Amino acid sequence: MNKGKIIVFSAPSGSGKTTIVHYLMSQIKNLHFSVSATSRLPRGNEVDGKDYYFLTPEDFRAKISSNDFIEYEEVYAGKYYGTLKSEVEKQLARGENVILDVDVKGGISIKQVYKDNALTVFVQPPSIECLRRRLIKRGTDSIETINNRIQKAEYEITFAHQFDKIIINDILEEAQKDALTTVREFIDQK
Repeated sequence: MNKGKIIVFSAPSGSGKTTIVHYLMSQIKNLHFSVSATSRLPRGNEVDGKDYYFLTPEDFRAKISSNDFIEYEEVYAGKYYGTLKSEVEKQLARGENVILDVDVKGGISIKQVYKDNALTVFVQPPSIECLRRRLIKRGTDSIETINNRIQKAEYEITFAHQFDKIIINDILEEAQKDALTTVREFIDQK
């Protein structure tokens, strides 16, 4: 059995990467989501083990000390996100193509570990103002949180050139089509 490949989607919060990842999973049979770990509390209807592994900050730091993550980041003060080595390696060993939805620095780190066996895709909003409107429309965060996300997005966009592919998500259907073509071509490479 062939070992699977890794597809990484990164983007500023609100750029539409999670929507694109869900679309890809509905279109590509052997594409399996890697559930990330986080120390933040669940939002809305998020479920532990399905959307994220929700860990306490203490448990997260213990896993960092044990070198259990491929990548991790303290994205906001006290709010960690990371990809568990054990989860990804299990999926790859089963021949699954693994798709990850991670922060920008995490995407770069995963590429450094998996090199040519990983495709990194950066989903970029058409503009910062468009991103602000999307975050407000989402209705899940305070204005202060949205302003912090915008400030972080401006910084994260400076890393886009380090990714294998940049997809500008202006019209969702076009971004999804572009992502589907890109991912299928990568998976089909020998």
